[in-house]
Amino acid sequence: MFRDLISLLADSFQPIASDLPGFGQSDKPYRAQGAPAFDNVAKTIDRFTEAIGLALFAIYVFDYGAPTGFRVAMRAASRS
Repeated sequence: MFRDLISLLADSFQPIASDLPGFGQSDKPYRAQGAPAFDNVAKTIDRFTEAIGLALFAIYVFDYGAPTGFRVAMRAASRS
């Protein structure tokens, strides 16, 4: 969906387009809990940013991913 945007940003940034856990083609890690809660997904994505060593990053949020992205942004702000 964002392949055109990602290619435009690639000269100045290192775009990363992760699939939110439980959506799209990813596994359903929260199946036992029912639908994934935004807090659970945000914790997973926050841990992902730590695991790949992102100290500074920007998040593009929209639609269903926005509540997750805003939670990730709030957690990341406390890391700096």
